[in-house]
Amino acid sequence: MNLALYIARRLYKDVPSGEGEASLNPHSSRNAVTKPAVRIAMLGIAIGVAVMIVSIAVVLGFKHTVRDKVVGFGSHIVVSNYMTLQTADQSQPIYASDSLMKVLNDIKGVRHAERYSLKQGVLKTDDDFLGVMFKGIGEDYDMTFLAESMVEGEVPHYPTGKENVAGRQESKGARWLLVSKSIAQRLKLKVGGKVYAYFLDESGVRTRVFEVSGIYQTNLTKYDDAFCFADLNTVSRLAYASDRVTGCELLVEDFDSIDIVEDRIIDKVNKTQDGEGRPLSSLTVKEMNPQIFSWLDLLDLNVWIILILMVCVAGFTMVSGLLIIILERTNVIGLLKTLGARNSLVRRTFRWLALFIAVKGLVIGNVIGIGVCLLQRYTGLVKLDAETYYVSEVPVELDWQLILLLDVATLLICTAALVLPSFSASMVKPARTINAS
Repeated sequence: MNLALYIARRLYKDVPSGEGEASLNPHSSRNAVTKPAVRIAMLGIAIGVAVMIVSIAVVLGFKHTVRDKVVGFGSHIVVSNYMTLQTADQSQPIYASDSLMKVLNDIKGVRHAERYSLKQGVLKTDDDFLGVMFKGIGEDYDMTFLAESMVEGEVPHYPTGKENVAGRQESKGARWLLVSKSIAQRLKLKVGGKVYAYFLDESGVRTRVFEVSGIYQTNLTKYDDAFCFADLNTVSRLAYASDRVTGCELLVEDFDSIDIVEDRIIDKVNKTQDGEGRPLSSLTVKEMNPQIFSWLDLLDLNVWIILILMVCVAGFTMVSGLLIIILERTNVIGLLKTLGARNSLVRRTFRWLALFIAVKGLVIGNVIGIGVCLLQRYTGLVKLDAETYYVSEVPVELDWQLILLLDVATLLICTAALVLPSFSASMVKPARTINAS
């Protein structure tokens, strides 16, 4: 039997002596000091662990939510005309042939490739007008993000690239328009209502009449105030007077491997030409939105600061709690040494005792931290200013592997911090404690 573990368990539980059994703590009145010390140490670990779990969950939820919204408006990687990606005021088309799309889809790590076109225009009603960017999307476009962001109406089904080409009659789907809630409020648009769109090019002003199919909201002001979605073929004809497109958007299987996939695209596509001799190039979503992703990266630094501070708090409270316990249990230490216990046994006993306290603190901290996260996830209790933070409520994401790693790291750090205080227990002189008793 592990004697140190047995004695530590008795000290932790502070079991009163049974009939005819000698108590390990003859001065039970001293528990008035020991128990608060144990509770403070336990509470320090519990609060620290709970704060760390909530911090990690909030930062992960916030980063992934904002990242998914930015990606939802575009993609992970864009392949387009070299001049289009290098100049903000010049959009040159590319010929996205089926062979090019096959090459992009076959690149390892690419989950999906889709065509898109962009054209600036003006939406006008009887009372107001607004300049917006029309993004043309087709049947091959991944509508998951738009479907999750809908607040009214539905995501339209746009025809494929081969259903409508220049010179043919447009289908009803080509007239559907998807607008944001902010645009709809400003222009007083309703689902099913019609709105005029004006486009300016070398030949003059061209007009189209669209029917609002749905209204979406992402709370990304940069995009909500500027983008509406229309049929790919309609936008391509308005922008380039042909079925050419602005570029291709690529979704990768794993965001963390986006740079690796980008390197593969550079090797296979960059500095090559489309079927009509236009140079191709690519950019990642992080390169196109450096401010947003730099801001998100700063959140990692905040989390590390919180983790270090909370671990330090938990370690100090455990050290101080153990020292108080040792001072209050000097009579037990003296009794053990009188009975022949070695200093190593005394140190192991109090390290086991501290471990019991730390484990219980970890359990309480996990219950509190995970409980707070689940409460926020299912109730949205804490709200945020969507215009500032891009989300209307605090997002949380529980990563069970990270939580387990956090628990193990906290336990190891607290245990390591208790090595030096445990040596103070072995310095107690039996003669003094017995005389004091």
